[in-house]
Amino acid sequence: MGKSLFIAEKPSVARTFAELFKETMQNHDGYVESKSIVVTWCVGHLVGLDEPDAYGEQYKKWRLDTLPLFPTEWKYRVLPSTQKQFNIVCGLLNREDVDKIYVCTDSGREGEYIYRLVRQEAKVHDKQELRVWIDSQTEDEMKRGIREAKDIKEYDNLAASAYLRAQEDWLMGMNFSRLLSLKYGNAMAGFLHERYSVIAVGRVMTCVLGMVVDRERQIREFVKTPFYRVVSEIGTKENGLVAEWKAVKGSRYFESPLLYKENGFSKEEDARKLIDEVVASQAAGEVLPEGSTVPEVSLDENKNLNRSLTGKVLSVQRKTEKKNPPLLYNLAELQNDCSKLFKISPDETLNVIQELYEKKLVTYPRTDAPVLSTAVAKEIDKNIRGLKNVGLVKPIVDHILDKELYKGIEKTKYTDDAKITDHYAVIPTGQGLNAVRNLGPTQVHVYEIIVRRFLSIFLPPAEYTKLTMTVEMGGEQFFASGRYLDKPGYLSAMNYSFTKRDMTKPASENGQKPKDEPEEENTSGDEEESDSATAREILSSLKKGDAIRFDRIGIREGETSPPKRFNSGSLILAMKNGGQMIEDEELRAQIKDCGIGTSATRAGILQKLVEKKYLALNSKTQIVTPMLSGEIIYDIVKASISSLLNPELTASWEKGLELVAQGRITSDDYMNKMEDYIRVHIDRVMKYGRSDGLQKVFRKNAVYYEKELNARIAHAKKAAAAGQKAAGKKSPAKKSSKKAEE
Repeated sequence: MGKSLFIAEKPSVARTFAELFKETMQNHDGYVESKSIVVTWCVGHLVGLDEPDAYGEQYKKWRLDTLPLFPTEWKYRVLPSTQKQFNIVCGLLNREDVDKIYVCTDSGREGEYIYRLVRQEAKVHDKQELRVWIDSQTEDEMKRGIREAKDIKEYDNLAASAYLRAQEDWLMGMNFSRLLSLKYGNAMAGFLHERYSVIAVGRVMTCVLGMVVDRERQIREFVKTPFYRVVSEIGTKENGLVAEWKAVKGSRYFESPLLYKENGFSKEEDARKLIDEVVASQAAGEVLPEGSTVPEVSLDENKNLNRSLTGKVLSVQRKTEKKNPPLLYNLAELQNDCSKLFKISPDETLNVIQELYEKKLVTYPRTDAPVLSTAVAKEIDKNIRGLKNVGLVKPIVDHILDKELYKGIEKTKYTDDAKITDHYAVIPTGQGLNAVRNLGPTQVHVYEIIVRRFLSIFLPPAEYTKLTMTVEMGGEQFFASGRYLDKPGYLSAMNYSFTKRDMTKPASENGQKPKDEPEEENTSGDEEESDSATAREILSSLKKGDAIRFDRIGIREGETSPPKRFNSGSLILAMKNGGQMIEDEELRAQIKDCGIGTSATRAGILQKLVEKKYLALNSKTQIVTPMLSGEIIYDIVKASISSLLNPELTASWEKGLELVAQGRITSDDYMNKMEDYIRVHIDRVMKYGRSDGLQKVFRKNAVYYEKELNARIAHAKKAAAAGQKAAGKKSPAKKSSKKAEE
């Protein structure tokens, strides 16, 4: 009987597999071996697509007459840095005593591609190949993966999509980067005071660059619009009740052109006029002393009229609202939260979660699914029980287990097999807890937010009382509302150890909001939670027909805000939700589950844009902004192949790769469309692409990068001076050499 060979993606994962078998292993260079098994590893990619000059000497130099380049047969090469390990793996794959191969690379498209390239170049044949597909590196899960390993042929469609993804990126990069560099590179280099400029474009990379530049230009072009709201108040601003005027039907200003929106005016004088009218109307209804007149309205420096006014309660509504725990973490949501909470980049976040995964603490990180699978949900108590030894959450765990709150989770929205492609959500395994003591602070905190999000789904929703009141005053209607937490429910699990805020208490009892927990926009349309005891007491005690006395009425000035810049986390989320950015409803529905890039590649794309100095990433705030080179390339692409900037196109390509993986379209169908796209746009740029006029566009946007441009100019002058000096030193030497020859 022959031996079984297990091949993992990394040495650390290979060691974990080797430990499963409880056999005496002998260490060798690049692998370990026992009497019955051999375990080896890749070191990431061992093989990659070859360079263009492998297809002919004519492709070595960048020339327009060699475009487009479409290989009829793809060529691959062993990467020089991994040649030694490839030779070892190749030898093991073809050993005569190895008759069964277990493929244990990462369970996803990229992991599949890594192995397929190795077997292709190693020319593996006449071996039984079985695919091990796991969701965590716990002992039980790895044994299950081996026990249930399927014939590798069942993953042929996934492999086909992996090959296509790499070939597509190669075709885009090689063809379009050469095309645009040759057509527009001199114009860019001249403006940047460089000898030459390479214009690097890519299927995903250029689209992401476009998202950031578009947002930056929206911010630049945004014109702030002031507006003025009229409010009446009881008590202090910090602990009182505020009622806001709205121009509803029956108001003097209903649908008036003077309004900014129904709750404010475009001009301050119109807001003042409304206050005059309310005060005059109310005063006219009062019994005034003989000979007195309606007092003149005079606002103080805070734009308040410190005169009490009485209103009549038209309606009071009390409503109970429930807020369910959020869905579980997928990679994008984790990267977004880690960017906000810990100020770490998506790439750093992925590295942290990968470490937690390899230490058996959490499940596979590269997932877009925020839910559990039905099979996992039915046995989820195992994960919960394992967390009994995590001191921070032990009371919550005990409560969930004692009340058996985990039962029935498979029937809730937190379990949905239809939303899972390769892997379910990132959750704690409940194992590997001995490794926690060796983790750094950031790793511990990331683990904590995963644990707390996981436990929250087994707890009841938070319950709020929402109170709303309508008051008539001076012939106009004012509205007050508040939302108050009654039962914390799942929020009791969300008190992070690294913040001071207690999620079960109002913000006023928590002091100032900590810096590591930034304010977020209320994009849900829900009322913000109010924590004023005075406001709650007033709203709770009133009923229709009651009179209510306000201490003052005044103007609150505000202004519209520009869109927010992306931070690294929100950019990853925008990439994940790329399909939602598409205007066409039919197309949006078709690719609703497809984003820009994949969970495995998005962080790397952002990192690549930063390394190329197309984007800047602030390490302290994680804010992402364009750099001058990035903005220039944006303008070049927009003038030549503008569709590369569209999330619509990029998301549709990703959808196509998914359809190949599902076996719904063929690789040939996909590649034919891709080649047609490239051919059409190369022809168009060849015929109509012109660089004249771009300098004007470059100058327009360069005003925002004066410091960077000046630094480039200074560097160019310094380099030129150094070149002249070097040439001057060589000149006398040449003369003396000539003299000696004579």
